[in-house]
Formats: sequence, C-alpha cells, structure tokens
Amino acid sequence: MDKGLVGKLLRYGDLAVAGLIIVIIVMMVIPLPPRVLDLLLVFNLTFALVIVLVTMYNRDPLDFAVFPSLLLLTTLFRLALNVSSTRLILLHAYAGDIISQFGSFVVGGNPVVGFVVFLILVAIQFVVITRGAERVAEVAARFTLDAMPGKQMAIDADLNAGLIDDIEARDRRKAIAREADFYGAMDGASKFVKGDAIAAIIITVINILGGLVVGAVQLGLPLGEAVTTYTLLTVGDGLVSQIPALLISVATGIVVTRAASDTDLGQDVISQILQQPRVLYLAAGVLAFLGFVPGLPPLPFLAVAAVSSALGRTITVAVRDAAVPGAADETDGETEEAAPQATAPEDTARMLQVDPLTIEIGYGLLSLAERTGDDLMERIGMLRRQLAGELGMVLPLVRLRDNMALDANSYCIKLRGVQVAQGEIMADRFLAMDTGGIEEEIPGIETTEPAFGLPARWIAAGDRDGAELRGYTVVDPASVLMTHLGEILKRHAHELLSRQETKIILDAMRETNPAVVEELVPDTMRLGDVQKVLQNLLREGIPIRDLLTIFETLADYGPVINDTDRLSELVRQSLYRTISELLPVHEGRLRVIVLDPDVESQIAGSLERTDGGTFVALDPDIQAAIIRNTERATAACLDQGVEPVVLTSPGVRFYFRRIAEQVLDGLRVVSYHEVAPSVEIEAIGRVSAT
Repeated sequence: MDKGLVGKLLRYGDLAVAGLIIVIIVMMVIPLPPRVLDLLLVFNLTFALVIVLVTMYNRDPLDFAVFPSLLLLTTLFRLALNVSSTRLILLHAYAGDIISQFGSFVVGGNPVVGFVVFLILVAIQFVVITRGAERVAEVAARFTLDAMPGKQMAIDADLNAGLIDDIEARDRRKAIAREADFYGAMDGASKFVKGDAIAAIIITVINILGGLVVGAVQLGLPLGEAVTTYTLLTVGDGLVSQIPALLISVATGIVVTRAASDTDLGQDVISQILQQPRVLYLAAGVLAFLGFVPGLPPLPFLAVAAVSSALGRTITVAVRDAAVPGAADETDGETEEAAPQATAPEDTARMLQVDPLTIEIGYGLLSLAERTGDDLMERIGMLRRQLAGELGMVLPLVRLRDNMALDANSYCIKLRGVQVAQGEIMADRFLAMDTGGIEEEIPGIETTEPAFGLPARWIAAGDRDGAELRGYTVVDPASVLMTHLGEILKRHAHELLSRQETKIILDAMRETNPAVVEELVPDTMRLGDVQKVLQNLLREGIPIRDLLTIFETLADYGPVINDTDRLSELVRQSLYRTISELLPVHEGRLRVIVLDPDVESQIAGSLERTDGGTFVALDPDIQAAIIRNTERATAACLDQGVEPVVLTSPGVRFYFRRIAEQVLDGLRVVSYHEVAPSVEIEAIGRVSAT
C-alpha cells in the first residue's frame, strides 16, 4: 500500500472510527435499503475474515493490542445488522439477495435444515470456542497480574547488574504494563462474544415468532406459507450473521491461546507438528491396519496412510540432507575459529564476571530443586522482595547451581565467588527445632539449625504432626535454606551495595525529590562517599528506606564534614525513630549496658585522625579489658532474658562499636541521640576499663 495513503488513514483514523460508531447507531434507528444491507453484510464477513488472518500472522499477542476494542465494535455492528435485517424481513418479507440466497440455496430451501445448521453453528461458537476462549482469557489475565511483581523485580535486578540501561528498563516495564492491560481487557472482551452468541439465538426465535404473527395475522397468509417464508429468511439472516461471528470467536481463541514466538501461527503449526517423522510413520501404520479390517472401506484408510508415509519419508530425507553438511561445517569451523573465539574481548569479559550471590548444592539436594521446581526460585524471589522492603535496597539475583564437589546433602552460599556460609539439609525429611520447653524428644537425626544454631532433628514426614504436638517447630528443608539465605543477605547487605546500586537509588530519588539529589551529588559529596554512608548503616542493620532524611542530612553536613564515618553518625541521629523501632523496647522501657565515663574518655582521647580516616589507638591491655567486661555484661543480660544493647555518648559510639565487633558481632550499640525521647532508659550493666 502507498505510504502516503497509510499516513492519511492513520491521520484520520479517529474520524473513521467515530463515523463507524455513528453509522452503527443510525442503522439501529433508520431503515436501510436492501442493496445497502447486502453491501454491509459483505463488509461484515470480509472484516471478520481479515481479523482472523491478522491473528494468524501475528507473532505476539500485543501486536494486536486493539483487538479487545475491535471485539466490542464488531459485536455492536453485527447486532445493528440484525436489527436492520429484522426490520426488512418483518416489513417487506425481503431483506436483500444475500439473506434470501442463504435461506434458499445454502440450506436447499428447507427451513428445518437451515434452523438445524444455524443451531449447530451457534453451539460450536458458544459451547466450544467462546467458553474455551473465555476461560483461557480469565486464566491468562490472572497469571499475568500475579507474575507482574516478579517481572518487575527481574527488570530491577538486570538494571542493577548493568545488563540493561534505564531506557531499556523503562521500555520493558511499559511492555509488562501493556501485557497486563491487554489480558485484563481480553478477559472482559471475551464476554462480548459470549453475549453475541446468546443474542443470536434470542433474535432468531423472536424473528420466527414475529414473522408468523405478521404473515398469518396481519397479511393473512396461510400458516404453512408464513412459516416457510419467514423461517427461511430468519435462518438466512442467522447464517449470514453467525459465520462472521464464528470467525471472530476463532480469532479470539487464537489471540488468547497464542504464545509469543519468532514465527507466525502457520509456521509454528507446521514446524512443531511435522518435526518428528516417526509420528507420521506410526500414524501410517495404524491407518494401514484399519484399512485391512473387514467391514471398513479400505480406500480412504490406505490412501491417507500412503500420504502420511510419503510425507514422513520426505521430512526424514530433508532433515538428513540438512544435518550432514551442517555437521561437517560446524566441525571445520570449530578447528579454525576456536582460538579467536577464546580470546574475543566479549568472551573474556564474560569469563571475568562474578555472580554477586550464588547457592551451590550437592547432588543429594538436586531432587529438592527438581521437586519444587519453580517454587524454589519463587521462594528466593519472594525473599528478595521481602528484604528489599525491609532494607530499602534491591538485592541482586541469586544463582542456584549444583556442585558435585560438595557432600551429598550440603550446600554453600557464596558472595562474589567466595564462600560465606554453608549447611546441611535432608531433602526427604523435615527439620524439628527445639525452641525450649521440650519434655519428650522425638526420634530423628540430631543436627543444628544452620541459621541460628538451634538444636534440631531431621524427622520423617510422617512424624511431623507428632513433633508439632510435642512443641517442636517443624519446617521443610526449602524453608531451612531460605531462612539461612535471608540471614546471610541481611548480614552482608552492605557488601552487596555497589556504586551501581547507589546510582540507581539516587536516580530513583531524583524523580521524586530532585532538589535534594542535585544539591548532594556531585557538588557536596561524591557517589562513593554516599555509598560508604549507606554501607555503614546497612552494616549495623539500619534500613535505608527513609532516603529523604538520609540525603537531607548529608546535604546539611556534607559541606563542612569530609569524614564519612562522622556523617554516618549524624545520619543515624536523624533516623532515631527508625533505630528506636529496632531496639527491644518493652512497655516503653529500654534496658541497656552503659559505658563507664573513664572508658568513654579513654576511647575519645585515643582517636587518631589521618588522611585514611579516624582510628582508635588504645593501649592493648585497656582494650582487652574493655572487650572482656563487655562480654561479661552481655552474658549477664542474656542470663536475665534481655537482648543486650550498649548505650554510649554520640562521640564514641562508632569507635566502641568497632572495638566490640571484633568478638561480639551483631551487638547493638546506640548513642543517646539515637533513642526516641519517649523511651525510658534503664541501665542494667556497666562496662569499665579495669
């Protein structure tokens, strides 16, 4: 088609559609001449055929995203044609040559045969195609909407990993939204086709009854002549309407059942059905056997068997002829091009890439991954989404691999290729954990829960209910792995926050609060300095969800303070509400361990500031005494059933934390300014330097 004509059609497409809707409304009110009705009926049939062919040649359902709206327009147009034809049939006993020919020639002038054929077409459309397409559209819409969060997370992960840029990520998000809108619209639009089939039956019955009343009562025709005349016209009208309706129903079924592919429907059907020649041979053998069964006509069976066998032979020869030269070419190519491919820059870069997070499992756990299938990966995705909400950062993708060097039931978690945790699980058993107060033990294999080190037992699946009745906490092996992975991700979240992730966070913040981001980066702080502050927060389990408060604090103090550790402390003080929520506050009271004033003064006096940062230069004996007394105080808290929290002055909090984390990793250390004013503080322990 001429490009100028296409441009004009696109330019005035809105006027054409608006005009079509107006014409449809007018058809329902103003009588149409029979010749005009013939033309519109042919147009209706042609348009339905075009829609079917378009759906067959589309490679992706979204290529025909306007189809739900077209369903409404075509259904409304057919109903308008039914109204116009009904008016002509009842007024003049004539509705054009097309309806008359369908009523006489197509069904042989027999109204009973015509009515039966009409009912069969309606049954095919309503019972088979429409109901199936409606169910597929409903399921597709539901699964598409359920899969949206996972797809969005996958896009974010690819963006964080640098596999795609912002423009491609935006385009992929739009495609996901369009896909959800399309299948949601198809779920509703399929009801139009269903309603059209029901309306066709009702209209036909009304036309027959109305024709009998008009012919026998108003025109005084004999009852037999009235039945024959109006029934043939009504059946012809129904057939003319139902054939396009059937085509539209087929198009609906093709659209909702069509998966994305690189080829059209015809090529997919031919290539996928005929890719196994042996199937044709088997079919030919069965048909040949039936051809020799006494009582059955041999000619049809043997003829089709011969065609199937010949087609199978043709495909076999074609595949063999195509495979042999290709294999030789591939062998020659490997010898000549192996060296250049091995040293190609893109291949080298791919070999140097290290996955941020990897789970490697032994061969005994392969059945666990195969049995749960996508469920295991779905659990990992749910865990990443959960931690993203808790920590305020998007965690990278987790790779799941098998490692035959591991023990059968072992697994290990690697961070950037280095193992950071390991454990053992039994795929065919459940883990029963003793959380305290267990009086009667249950038989099982003794072990230790890998995430928290709790005593536990691996029990048989049949003992699960009994273990829960005795007070055990019972979880499946996949949950054990997910719990361990979650704790590892929380513990190492600061190591997973790279500069690329930090830039993504800044870009997302720039869309909602551009002023603070433009003031902060790059005029006030460098990207790497912002990353270090966020890492300091994550290292101590402080979520970075409140980015506005964090960035505004950095923008306030960044121009006068260059030390990222000191900036981190100021940010912590701004996040006092967030930190207070993480503390074990009971009934408005927080029990803490405090530092002796001598300890704080000695730490403050031993600070040495260099170009590389600020360091603590305490006397080794004094530092050992502080660590020893801190261990005693925390042990005393645990004996009282209280989670240990150390409270210090703001100036020494960071440096005491650096001393204590050498032996007490995970100890909560907060300053006075990081506790909400409404929290009452009670000192239950003290750390001295002697």
